[in-house]
Amino acid sequence: MRKRHFQTRIAPPRAVFALNRTAAAVQGVLLGLTLAATGLPAYAQSTTSEEEGVSTLPATLVEGEMLLPSGLPPTYAGGQVAYGSRVGLLGNKDFMETPFSTVSYTEKYIADRQAQNITQVIAVTDPSVFSNGLTGTFSENYSIRGFASDISDVTIGGLYGVAPYYRISPQMYERIEVLKGPSALLNGMPPGGSVGGSVNLVPKRAGDEPLTRLTGTYMSDAQFGGHLDVGRRFGEDQQFGIRFNGVYRDGDGAINHQEQKAELTSLGLDWRGERARLSADLYESEDRIRGQNRGINLASGVAVPKPPKADTLLNPDWAYVQTKDRGAIVRGEYDLTDSLMAYAAYGASRTRYTYSGTMLATVFNDAGDFRTSMGQLKMELEKTSGEVGLKGHFQTAAIKHQWSLNATHYGDTQKDFGRRSVPGADWVTNIYNPVWGPAAPTDFPYIAHNESRLTSYGVADTLSVLEEQVQLTLGVRRQQVLTDSFSVTTGARTGRYDEEATTPAAALLVKLSEHVSLYANYIEGLSQGATAPMTAANAGDVFAPYKSKQKEVGLKVDLGDFTHTLSLYEIKRPGSYLDPNSNIFSFGGEQRNRGVEWGFFGSPLDNVRLMGGVAHVDPKITKTEGGVNQGKTATGLPKLQGKLGVEWDTPVLDGLTLTANATSVSKQYISDDNTQSIPGYTIFDLGTRYATRVASRPLTLRASVTNLTDKAYWGTPLLSSLGLGAPRTFELSASVDF
Repeated sequence: MRKRHFQTRIAPPRAVFALNRTAAAVQGVLLGLTLAATGLPAYAQSTTSEEEGVSTLPATLVEGEMLLPSGLPPTYAGGQVAYGSRVGLLGNKDFMETPFSTVSYTEKYIADRQAQNITQVIAVTDPSVFSNGLTGTFSENYSIRGFASDISDVTIGGLYGVAPYYRISPQMYERIEVLKGPSALLNGMPPGGSVGGSVNLVPKRAGDEPLTRLTGTYMSDAQFGGHLDVGRRFGEDQQFGIRFNGVYRDGDGAINHQEQKAELTSLGLDWRGERARLSADLYESEDRIRGQNRGINLASGVAVPKPPKADTLLNPDWAYVQTKDRGAIVRGEYDLTDSLMAYAAYGASRTRYTYSGTMLATVFNDAGDFRTSMGQLKMELEKTSGEVGLKGHFQTAAIKHQWSLNATHYGDTQKDFGRRSVPGADWVTNIYNPVWGPAAPTDFPYIAHNESRLTSYGVADTLSVLEEQVQLTLGVRRQQVLTDSFSVTTGARTGRYDEEATTPAAALLVKLSEHVSLYANYIEGLSQGATAPMTAANAGDVFAPYKSKQKEVGLKVDLGDFTHTLSLYEIKRPGSYLDPNSNIFSFGGEQRNRGVEWGFFGSPLDNVRLMGGVAHVDPKITKTEGGVNQGKTATGLPKLQGKLGVEWDTPVLDGLTLTANATSVSKQYISDDNTQSIPGYTIFDLGTRYATRVASRPLTLRASVTNLTDKAYWGTPLLSSLGLGAPRTFELSASVDF
């Protein structure tokens, strides 16, 4: 049975993953460049006393020693997930000492999935994460605990606004971390207002061993690509590190008449000193789809049609969506004393987005005929993000304290161009045999200009007693939201949103034994409030950021090689509406999600790895305008999800692994009154990989097929009622180390 404890540089004895550790940056190299970076946490493995059967920690680290080459939490049994992850301003913590539901996916798992975006990582085996199954859309799309998550709220090293905006290639990241539930105290208010959970990305760092890895990829029908991953360390003590990742993919996808192209270039730099760590990350990415997947709506009285073939494109093949992103982050950490660390980080990014194609498609009869409206949009978005903070520990009598204090800032400037209807470019066609006219002429008039600033201050303290068997975390964050709107003709400011909110949080963790932890938490989420519309009696009234509130209890059981988690939660999120009698716009609405989640991961048997679980959520609309549809189930969400991922290292051939995944979801309502729904479905995936050596060089071959039976099913896309799930798709890759 595996036993472990880990600690960071300034953590007191037996503290687990208290603080961020790693850093990076080569001074002078970055001058004149646009940078991007995050720090990585450093951990030291404990020793285990076999005689006593308990884990003991090494002495507190004070001199910058990094006992694990990558500076990351070690991987759990099976190598698919890690022992710990970042928990906002609390730093990195062992999952058994985290009073929230978290999971951290490793670089190995990302590579074995042959993932092309982060949704293909986080939504495969986690039943609390729901993906509609669509591929080739304008944006990634997933929900956590029954609430849609905005992909723009993904963080890199805890910083908002520096990740690619609509789709994220995962090849430059060593860990993808998911924290379930609201997180205003931990991370500050997300710009997109996500409340069901948060995703954090940890960039790759050069390991102590040189790495040069080339991967060739193929995806049906004719998409080919490559990935180059190079890492080196330099200096007498290997204090300087460089990690480069380059990705290129292009060609036809599995959907007929759809082409997908992706490019990524990233550079991670780091420097490790005795008491200081510096890091920097830069990236540039492009994502382009010709013939993007787009959903449809149903006219009143039209029943849900039978889905067409899974590889049908419900958008013109001349339609396209393109996103270009550039980003940079720098981070520094310094140990002021053996028990106090200061840190600061700053990042900037730029996004250029262009869309041309269907804006609205409506099926108007039972034969599947639908009417389209074409539109074109272009967005220019510039973002900055930063944080400064202190982390430390001290002891008062029998109570140990691990405290954190930080301030965060996020700002963006967004300019929108385009038109939501193109004269003469509307067509009527059929979902079973779509036929399109010529490409619409492009035109992008200036339509909007907005600027936003989010500023917050947070403080938290984890108090522990009884040899840290009982831990109480208390904290509070003060958040300010400022948004200005400007005239596109005169440049004058036309509106201002300026509001503040305070969000407390409390969490209790009790270690019933070395293998069992019980936890409970109360935490809030923040989303920007609305402005009353011009048709309301209180037109122009600005509402404070609204709070989503979570109550959760959970149990974690670590059997050494196999872990089970169980959690029960309730999240209440306010909603706005216009009262039909008073014509007053207010935040009197509410959606309440109650759920239970059981998950598992690890290696319960030799050469066998399991990951998956079952989740049930009841997303009720508890308050509505005039009571209309009150008590109904929220749309676009299955109440029940079950997922299972299996890997087996076969004894038939050394290095040969067989894999399988199953995803099953229940029906989803697509109308607010719950009179229309789409049926549930079950999808199967199969795969294999073979690790060997050729000419003394490591070689890994991977092959997989998703949606094995080529099942045609409806999903629920972001901006419409129905969308076609991905067809059967084959993927192949070969990785060789030089």
